[in-house]
Amino acid sequence: MTTGTTLRYAPARILGWALPYWTRGEAGRETPADLFRVLYLGWLAAFVLKVLGSTWDVSWHFRWLRDDLAPPHLLNSVGTAIAVGLALVHWYTGYGVDRTASRLIQWGTGIFLIAIPLDLINHRVNGLDITAWSPSHSLLFIGTALMIAGVIRGWYLGAGPSGAVPERRRTLVLGALFAFFLENVHFPAQHQEYGVLELASWDRGRPYAEPSLLQFAADQMGRPVDHAMILKFSLPVPDYVYPVYAGVFGMAVLVFARLMVGARWTATGITAGYVAYRCLVWPLLVGGGFPPSAIPFFFVLAGICVDLAFFVRVPYIRPVLGAAIVTAAVYGGLAVQDRVLEAPPFAMGSWPVTAAALAAAWLAVEWFVGRYHLSGADAPAYTDVPGALAAAPAAATESPAVVPAPATPAGER
Repeated sequence: MTTGTTLRYAPARILGWALPYWTRGEAGRETPADLFRVLYLGWLAAFVLKVLGSTWDVSWHFRWLRDDLAPPHLLNSVGTAIAVGLALVHWYTGYGVDRTASRLIQWGTGIFLIAIPLDLINHRVNGLDITAWSPSHSLLFIGTALMIAGVIRGWYLGAGPSGAVPERRRTLVLGALFAFFLENVHFPAQHQEYGVLELASWDRGRPYAEPSLLQFAADQMGRPVDHAMILKFSLPVPDYVYPVYAGVFGMAVLVFARLMVGARWTATGITAGYVAYRCLVWPLLVGGGFPPSAIPFFFVLAGICVDLAFFVRVPYIRPVLGAAIVTAAVYGGLAVQDRVLEAPPFAMGSWPVTAAALAAAWLAVEWFVGRYHLSGADAPAYTDVPGALAAAPAAATESPAVVPAPATPAGER
């Protein structure tokens, strides 16, 4: 059979495989292993496209005026379309998720879709967004965060030990999903990472931004295109925002990942992967004529310190000690990076706030993970669910992937 003939019949074969699964069901139903793999491969593809689109988008908006049909938006939209389709599959069939995961995905998708027209209206009324920290943008980040959280829970439950997913693959995919979560959380802070180099380009007399973009921003601010206007355009938030935000929210994500994945160097792997991705796309964007950004190399040092903190076994000492060494890594790493390469402006005097807030967040994350049995050691096996394998033939080589319903905690019955 020729390749052309094979491709011609591929849609029919795909439909023939998928249609039997298109039945109404409650979340948490037994999920065949092949369907489970396809669903979560779809989620990985959706998040890859969304990350590529958003990375390109932030660089695009430091070069040209906003364009609703810009290529980065279109690339991101393809990922969003896949995500919406998968959310509908989970909602209608109940496959691949429990009730909580399904609701997180539904709420996240809904908030994201609502945020899109709100963002368009905001731009039509108010013109250019000077900052990535705007309310309409925040809804996009929050929606994406809830969506990824639901997918993380679905994979965590459905790919538990003793199931059809090998342990190594389960760990790698869970770590990758947390890397997507970290990228989404850190995304607003990229404004400062691009902004510091945009300001430097103006000072050199060769700004990266097109004159039309700078003039548009200046008109919106009601002032001429001068150094003060470029400063407000490039670095619109106080200097303490970047280190406090990265040191509290970014590190809290890594703590959650380390607890939930359970592998010894989880945080190191996630931060190294994220920084490697930023290093990979940097020359591609710059080579395509887009502005460069400062890369958060300090993340790797902070990730190592998160993992080192978990060698401390005493529950209430670890968050305090961990917050201290991780805060030192964030601020120390930024100081070294600022001297050797380039780093966004950061207020060194804000470190006590970061350390205290991170300690509180770390305690909260450890309590939450313990309260709802979400640590790597607590990952449910398929056989933990009575009758979960009853539908699998005795001679089957693959077990169905099951998303078990978590036990109801005492006091909530």
